[in-house]
Amino acid sequence: MFGSLRVRNYRLFASGQVVSNIGTWMQRVAQDWLVLVLTGYDPVALGIAATLQFLPVLLFTLWAGVLADRLDKRKLLVVVQSGMALSALVLGVLDVTGLVRLWHVYVLCFVLGMFAAADMPVRQSFVAEMVGRRQLTNAVALNSSTFNLARVVGPAIAGMMIIWVGTGWVFLINAVSTVAVIVQLIRMNPAELHRGTPAPRRRGALREGLRYVRGRPDVLTVLALVFCVSTFAITFFTTLAIAAANVFHRQADSYGLLSTLLAVGTLTGALLAARRSTRGRPGLPLLVGSAAAFGALELVAGLMPTYLTFGLALIPVGVALMTFMTTANSTVQLAVAPEMRGRVMALYMLVFIGGNPIGAPMTGWLAAELGGRSPFIVGGAIATVSGLACGLLLARRRRLDRGRSNVASLQGKDHHQVSYKHAAAS
Repeated sequence: MFGSLRVRNYRLFASGQVVSNIGTWMQRVAQDWLVLVLTGYDPVALGIAATLQFLPVLLFTLWAGVLADRLDKRKLLVVVQSGMALSALVLGVLDVTGLVRLWHVYVLCFVLGMFAAADMPVRQSFVAEMVGRRQLTNAVALNSSTFNLARVVGPAIAGMMIIWVGTGWVFLINAVSTVAVIVQLIRMNPAELHRGTPAPRRRGALREGLRYVRGRPDVLTVLALVFCVSTFAITFFTTLAIAAANVFHRQADSYGLLSTLLAVGTLTGALLAARRSTRGRPGLPLLVGSAAAFGALELVAGLMPTYLTFGLALIPVGVALMTFMTTANSTVQLAVAPEMRGRVMALYMLVFIGGNPIGAPMTGWLAAELGGRSPFIVGGAIATVSGLACGLLLARRRRLDRGRSNVASLQGKDHHQVSYKHAAAS
C-alpha cells in the first residue's frame, strides 16, 4: 500500500505536502467563513469568491502545462509555492490588523488562483518524475491520502481557531506551513528523478497537446465525465459552509466538523485506492461506477433531516468521491506519452477545476432560491446520470471496437487463404 514511499524524493514531497495541506485546508475554511461574516452570511458572495479563485484556472492552466513539459518542474514548484505563501501572508496581516474588506478577499482569491493554476499541472505531472511509471498509480493514491489526511485535521483545527482567535491567524499559519513544501523540494536529489526528454521550445506546443488529446477517444471520455461530475457535484467548498450556516444554523466549528467528516471518507477512499494499485491498473468500469455511486450518495446526503445524519452521510460520499478522483487521475496519466503528460494533465485539471466558475455561482443561486439542500440534490443527480451515460457510451464503443477487430481478423484470414491458394496453384 505504501510502496512509493520507498522513493526518497517522493517521501520528502509527501511529508511536506502533509504539513502544507493542513494549512491549506485551514485557510479554505477560514476564507469561506470570513466571506460569510463580511457579507452577513450571503451564499452568493461565497460563490463569487470561489469563482474568482478558480477563474484563473480557465486562463492559465493550459499554458502552465506547456511550461511543465518544457522546464524543470521542481524549480517551478518552488516559485509557485512561494507565491502562494505570500498571498496567505498578506491576507492574514490584513485580517489580524482589522483592515480587511470584502474586495481584499476577492482580489487575493484571484491572485491565489493564479498560483494554483500554475501549481496543479506541474505538481500532478511531477509525481511521475519522482516515482516512475511502475509506482505511479500508488503514488497518485498516496498523494490523495496525504491531501485528505490534512483535510481531516485542517478544517477541525480551523473551526476551533476561528472561535478562539479569529480567521486572521489561520491565514498566517498557512503561510508558514507552505514553507515545508519549499524546503522539501530543495532537499530533493534531481539526479534520481525520472525525467523524460523536455518538450522543445517551439510555437504551437499548446495546440500540439490539444491535437494529441483529440486523437485519444479514451482520454476524451474520461475528461468529459470528470467535467460533468466536478462542475455540478464536487462543490463542497461552498455547499458545506451554506449547509452549516443556513440549513442547520451552526457556527464555524460545526462547518469545520462537516469538512472533517467528508475528509474521513476521502482519506479512506484514497487508502483503498492505494491498496488497489498493487493489483494492477485502474479500469474504466471502476471509474464509471464510482462516479454514479458518488452522485447517488450525495443526493441521499442532501435529503438527510438533521446535522448529525447529514455529517455521517458525508463519509461514504467521501469514499466514492476519492475512488472516482484517483481512478480518473491514474487512468489519464498512464494513458499518455511522458513528453505530453504536462499538457494533458493541464487539460485534465482545467476540466476538473475549471468548471467551478460555472458551478460555484450556480450553487449559490440554487441555495438562495431553492434552499441550502438543493445543490447536493441537483449535483448528485447530475453526477449519477453522467456516470451512467458514460458507461453506456463506453460499452457501445467497446462493442464497435470489438466488431472492427473481428472484421479485420476475418479479412486478414481470407487474405491469407487467398495467398495460400495462389501459392499452391503456382
